[in-house]
Amino acid sequence: MDIATSEAPIGRMGDIALLPESRPRPRPLLLRWGKHLRGTFDRLIAASSLVPNTPVLDMRAFPWTAALRADWQAIRDEALAAIGTQPGAPSLAAISPDHRAIAPLGKWRSLFLCGYGYRVDENLARCPHTSRLIEQVPGLNSAMFSILAPGTHIPAHRGVTKGLITCHLGLVVPRDGDVRMRIGSRTVRWAEGETLVFDDTYDHEVWNDSAHTRIVLLIQFRRPLRNPGRWIADTLLGVLRRSAFVQEARANLRRWHRGESIADA
Repeated sequence: MDIATSEAPIGRMGDIALLPESRPRPRPLLLRWGKHLRGTFDRLIAASSLVPNTPVLDMRAFPWTAALRADWQAIRDEALAAIGTQPGAPSLAAISPDHRAIAPLGKWRSLFLCGYGYRVDENLARCPHTSRLIEQVPGLNSAMFSILAPGTHIPAHRGVTKGLITCHLGLVVPRDGDVRMRIGSRTVRWAEGETLVFDDTYDHEVWNDSAHTRIVLLIQFRRPLRNPGRWIADTLLGVLRRSAFVQEARANLRRWHRGESIADA
């Protein structure tokens, strides 16, 4: 089986200009007070989980991941084509202001397909095969191509809610260095064509200690739950979907696709 090389093209990588009139909106209550509330919510959700609460989960518990592995080369080809043509993939720090502390401008880029239930039709149309596959993911919340520049370190951070689980499909993984992620006390590495399923509420950080770019398909989906955890998770995700955390990112993404400058403070 042929595999992608780590020298694959990655499209536009220049930094984006600022939008002076843009002002940061207040962060949602869930995020501003998350350090006080998140632990309680996560414990209640974990107690209702129908899958283990371990940092890394067995991909066999999620049979739909097999379709991603089977068609990973087609997904990779669509990703490279979409990233390599205008408007390309913007810096996550510019699209989502809440990521600025961990996502250096120009170092971590994301080509969004959908986020918190909102479709990005321009990108879905450019990736029809990938779009059909992600539509089959039960409880799909978000999907994007995550692009990490050479020499990038994403510092330790945690996801917003245990109500979501993350899946990575390796598309372009450099072989000239150490490209890895620490999740809790465990260190994992990507492989092209393989899936990694994990709980991002565990403290985790990422390194691309290589001279080339790493690209994965990142999918977030709802954790299988019984009540009351399902009700709690659904309520939290509903709050997040309507919050400035998501709505500001949507507005910035629309500006990007219109060719406008995006704010970066």
